[in-house]
Amino acid sequence: MNALRLIAPHLLCLDGARPALAGNRCSACGEIYFPAARGCTRCCGTQLGAFDLGHRGRLWSWTVQAFCPKPPYDGAENDADFQPYGVGYVEMACGVKVESRLTIADPQRLRIGMAMELTLEPYRRHADGTALHTHAFGPTPEAELQS
Repeated sequence: MNALRLIAPHLLCLDGARPALAGNRCSACGEIYFPAARGCTRCCGTQLGAFDLGHRGRLWSWTVQAFCPKPPYDGAENDADFQPYGVGYVEMACGVKVESRLTIADPQRLRIGMAMELTLEPYRRHADGTALHTHAFGPTPEAELQS
């Protein structure tokens, strides 16, 4: 997994068996941040340590991106070959809600509260031709069975 090229490597922990979201937590009050913050907005603390948000959560809200995004949010598509994709907020076990692409865009398969799992997906190609990946959430196998 470490051979993957990531668009935003600072957002992920890749040292385990699966990717996890990398944030931080205030040492003074325990507030958790994703992405990692420089200082605590709750208590103004400046001592924040690394915090692994994990790889599973619950779908809190979602929509379907039905038009090709403009830079800097554009991917590999252009208007002619754009395919709609899901975008949602996933609430992690620690309570932090993370905005992310979703692996599916079918409204019939998405429902608030369903269990979601972090994965990596190709996003676009680097100038040298190698694939750049981003994080996305998709339904867990158990959630898919319940659909």
